[in-house]
Amino acid sequence: MSNKEEKVVENTDLGGQETAQGQSIDDKIEQAMAKIVADTVESKETEDPEDVRQKESTEVQSEAEQAEAAQPFSENSQSAPENPKKEYGTEQRTASEPVAAMNVKPMPKGQPARGKAKPARPLPKGQPSRNRQQYGNPVYYGEEPVSRKKGIGSKIAKAFGIVAAMVLVILGCAYGVMTYYYSNRFFEGTTINGIDCSGLTVAEVEEQIADKVENYSIEVLSRDLEPQVINGADIDYEYIPDGSVGEALDEQNPFNWISGYFGETEVTARTNISFSQEKLEEQLNNLECAKEENQVAPEDAYVAFQDTEFVIVPETEGRTLDTEKALELLIEAVSESRDQVDFNEGGAYAEASVKSDDPGLASTLEACNAYTKASITYTFGEETRVLDGITIKDWLTFDENGHLVQDDASFSAHVTEYVAQLAEEYDTVGKERNFHTTTGRDIVVGGGNYGWQIDQSAEAAQLLSEITSGQTVTREPVYSVRGLTPGKDDIGSTYIEVDLTSQHMWYYQDGTVIFESDFVSGDMRYSDRMTPSGVCHLYYKQRDQVLRGDKKEDGTYEYEQPVSYWMPFNGGVGFHDANWRSSFGGDIYMTNGSHGCINMPPENAATLYELINTEVPIVVFY
Repeated sequence: MSNKEEKVVENTDLGGQETAQGQSIDDKIEQAMAKIVADTVESKETEDPEDVRQKESTEVQSEAEQAEAAQPFSENSQSAPENPKKEYGTEQRTASEPVAAMNVKPMPKGQPARGKAKPARPLPKGQPSRNRQQYGNPVYYGEEPVSRKKGIGSKIAKAFGIVAAMVLVILGCAYGVMTYYYSNRFFEGTTINGIDCSGLTVAEVEEQIADKVENYSIEVLSRDLEPQVINGADIDYEYIPDGSVGEALDEQNPFNWISGYFGETEVTARTNISFSQEKLEEQLNNLECAKEENQVAPEDAYVAFQDTEFVIVPETEGRTLDTEKALELLIEAVSESRDQVDFNEGGAYAEASVKSDDPGLASTLEACNAYTKASITYTFGEETRVLDGITIKDWLTFDENGHLVQDDASFSAHVTEYVAQLAEEYDTVGKERNFHTTTGRDIVVGGGNYGWQIDQSAEAAQLLSEITSGQTVTREPVYSVRGLTPGKDDIGSTYIEVDLTSQHMWYYQDGTVIFESDFVSGDMRYSDRMTPSGVCHLYYKQRDQVLRGDKKEDGTYEYEQPVSYWMPFNGGVGFHDANWRSSFGGDIYMTNGSHGCINMPPENAATLYELINTEVPIVVFY
């Protein structure tokens, strides 16, 4: 393509620009407006009239504004040339010339022109227009050429590089200065043996250590007593520099000085401290916690019964100071220049040998409560007797550490003893009883085999089983002999009264006499034939028996007497019929009594045989 074809006329009349093909911008606007009109007419045929009218009004106004903005110069522009050139045979019209004939339908009055024109790129705000006539250079609308941009950018980059280099040089110099500064000083945030050494030299740190040592004192904390103080002057306490601070500085890398501003470093340096251990021991012995009157021995934890169960009673610490251990703690604390030592935390006090968390105590507690949770309630008629942990706890054996000793023999002995105590208190067999006779006498009757008697061996075995298994029961004891009425007053209201003095008997049932009879008892002339007194019960009853006396050497008996009704109640003494007698009662027994039995009329013996049983008490008295 030739230069002539590529050239575009930049400076035009007020009428607008021209292209190399000779077509002005105004002509393009006219053609565009004509096309818009044609498109509008076509669309109106299908669109709603009112919508078309509003749409045309908006589009025409917008396109007119864009076309106006596309004009590079206005009529009043001061930079427009008075006599624009005509190039390449293409004529240009001025702003005053009428627009060439346009096939455009006149617009209604007051309605803006419609048409589309591509607006030129507007100049940046505040930037004057440039053209060849003013500056002798081509006119630029919008962005500048790329070559011009590159020149400006390279200058900025160069300036930035210079500034950055200067900053790096300054920072490097500052880093070097600070590195040199901390080559013989401790970093910020450095603490040596509790002293802030930030930015200090070795000599300055040693001076601070010496100042601290000069006023040194240590506070001693003890158990249950007020704190006391030991002064450094009283133990010849002093600091002797030995290079340990310098060694700590040597371990510091000065190039890492920045790290000191972002953290803290605690250094434990060897401090060459000198003091008198003998004087320190003297100071310890003068403390209140070391005096004899303040020594309290610790007590071990143990198992104890409280309220209704066993619990672990915790140990007590006491205040018995181990002076050797306390001195070790003091020497260590003073050597490290510490300002406080706590004997409670250092194990300077004697401790209990058995503590509450002792596994042996835990097992003891469990075993003890297994025993003591048992509860056995004995019934004796209307009276009761309870055996529970309050009593059982005393049957347990513990060692010196409070642990339960599983001594089965000892525990069984306690159980047996307890059962024997029950028998002693509640057994009624053979014991004396108060009795009111039918004849109105109040007597005391003792002896006999009637009543209640605990089977002690059987009861002890059952009780031991119930205790070890932790049972709760209510029951009677295991009896070897049982009475009719339970309790200590066991004769009750059903009994047989045998009055040996009046030689008469009564059978009471629930307080009412249901039978009575005269009888003849043992012969009072012979002590071995006298009927014994006492409260007895019937062994058994039999029909048609032969009663015999003692057996002689020749094999015969002293006597043999057949009877129809036999009811023994005290050894060989019993009720039976005596058909060989014709009279009963009175004082026959005094001279012609029996061998000890109660002789009854046959018909009365038969009646008694039908009424009596083995549970009914038989009260025999004179």
